[in-house]
Amino acid sequence: MMTKTNVKVKLVGTDGNAFSILGKVSKALKAGGHPDLAKEFMKEAMSGDYNHLLQTAMTYVEIS
Repeated sequence: MMTKTNVKVKLVGTDGNAFSILGKVSKALKAGGHPDLAKEFMKEAMSGDYNHLLQTAMTYVEIS
């Protein structure tokens, strides 16, 4: 699967809380120079359930 960015986010072994994931991915996108995608990610990720959030995160960043 191709992601929209080459930004890497480590989620394995961290808090699996939805808000924690949203914050971590959004912060990583902004730090990686993609503030526009951070806004887009937040809107898309919050438009569904927890599984949708995870799928959306995997679309925008590389998860490890």
